[in-house]
Amino acid sequence: MNEKTRQNILIGILLVTAFLRLFGLSRGDTLSDEVLIAFRALGMMDFDEAPTQTTPWEWLDPSTSSGQVHPWWLKLSFHDQPPLPFVVQNISMQVFGESAFAFRLPSAILGIASVYLLYLIGRKLFSEKAALFAAALYGVTLNSVYIFRSGLQEPYVIFFVLLAIYWFLKSLEEERYLIWTGVAIGLGVLSKYTAFIIVPILLSYLFFYKKDYFLNKRFWIGAGIAVFLFSPVLIYNWELYKTVGHFDFQFSYIFGQHPDAWKVTPGKEIGTLTDRITNFAPRLVATNSWLFLLLASAGILSFVFRFLKDPKIVLRQYAFLLVWLIWLLVLIFKIGPSYRFLTLLGPGLALVIGCLLAWCMEKIPVKQFVIAVLVLIFGFEIAYAWNNQIAYYPVGPTPWLASKVRYENYNWGYNELGDWLEKELAGKMPAIVFDLKYEFLTQLRDRVLEEDRQKFLEPYPALIVYYGNFDQAAKLWELDRLHIYHGWPIISAQTYFDDLKQNGWDYFDRIGFQKRYFILQNNIVPFAGMEQLARGTPIAIRNQKGDVAFTVYVAR
Repeated sequence: MNEKTRQNILIGILLVTAFLRLFGLSRGDTLSDEVLIAFRALGMMDFDEAPTQTTPWEWLDPSTSSGQVHPWWLKLSFHDQPPLPFVVQNISMQVFGESAFAFRLPSAILGIASVYLLYLIGRKLFSEKAALFAAALYGVTLNSVYIFRSGLQEPYVIFFVLLAIYWFLKSLEEERYLIWTGVAIGLGVLSKYTAFIIVPILLSYLFFYKKDYFLNKRFWIGAGIAVFLFSPVLIYNWELYKTVGHFDFQFSYIFGQHPDAWKVTPGKEIGTLTDRITNFAPRLVATNSWLFLLLASAGILSFVFRFLKDPKIVLRQYAFLLVWLIWLLVLIFKIGPSYRFLTLLGPGLALVIGCLLAWCMEKIPVKQFVIAVLVLIFGFEIAYAWNNQIAYYPVGPTPWLASKVRYENYNWGYNELGDWLEKELAGKMPAIVFDLKYEFLTQLRDRVLEEDRQKFLEPYPALIVYYGNFDQAAKLWELDRLHIYHGWPIISAQTYFDDLKQNGWDYFDRIGFQKRYFILQNNIVPFAGMEQLARGTPIAIRNQKGDVAFTVYVAR
């Protein structure tokens, strides 16, 4: 393969990769933990309306403590996650606006870069053909498309793990890259603590194959840089411990602390080791196509057969990849095989398949047959990823054509509700606001209202009431965001009726509200008094299937 052909193939791979990550990026309702990142990233404040997992911003607010202002160190990190993804999403939303597209865009860009990094890694570990096959497959397979079209932290983890691996492999030729490896590790752990897995991966390989690096000054400089980059989190935890007697949500769990503030620990209910082992295979199937897993299994069997034939040479050739995958499995069985964590296996499995396909190209004499099979493989993977992440609704049976991972961002109709509210409230600002519990929220609201006045937005005396079995993540983005970040008075139907009973049936009229929006979720069980909400002009909010997801009644 000449250089021009290689470049053209690589460019083609990256173009297809970019298309699968960027096209229709805002599709899919905001249903997962990506909202918990984006909501807080929007204002860079550690608050997301979670009653069972309150934060130091709430504990140390002047309205609830003896302090006069928030301590300076509260802005160094967040109570449950390191700060880097929040910072990146904040910048993206400042540029592109408050939207799913904006907070998912950095992930999509990292996804494109990760495919290129995997190519570079494959070329260093194996061969040009294996690298191209691995990159091409990783660019189009479902687990990669799914995670890099989300606003979760795993896209950052995967990217920085791959970057650290590439720079580490470069350091085996040029020792100065040990310093850059430290940079990648520091930024990775500053994205999410699970990125720390790169440390035992690299140390294990050095222990077996490059012990002298432990005495290399560049190794220790890189380690020092990694710690320095992670230092905001360390300072945050030290100050938090001095102030309240325990570390952040993740560190307190790791060190066996059980603070009263976090008696409920979402995400930590991972079951026994037996449960995790039992759930591993079904969830792996849910996040990958059956063909991808079949090829990965064939690649692993191929390795086993070759290892039995010539263990020393094969083990040496695949040592790094083997160490990489083993440590990832240890991590996954430790923290639980959730969909997002299983995507960490994607790059390594793609390399396994890349090596298998490259071997088939060399061993099978009928090249036309091999090429035809490759076209079918990549064509299927593209179609499978499209069907389960870009198409509004997947078609076909599960798991042969459809995947359960689609329910991570299923199109129920929340996006359409958010779009309708955005258009309805465009050019307007709240004329009446409710008191907020915390001073930092009040300050945010007052600042936003002042900015709205300077833009000469129309004061609009509207009240928004909602009722239904709302997904909490979707509600946080589509409704609570308007309340917290824009000051709009939004309350539940229960709160609405409680206020009327307590203060009189003309209470909201006396306050001055002249327009009311009653948002009722479709297919709900009616309740006593619902007729009080279902009045005025009904507006149907339809999802992409055309089904009515919400009905909004507009009344004066």
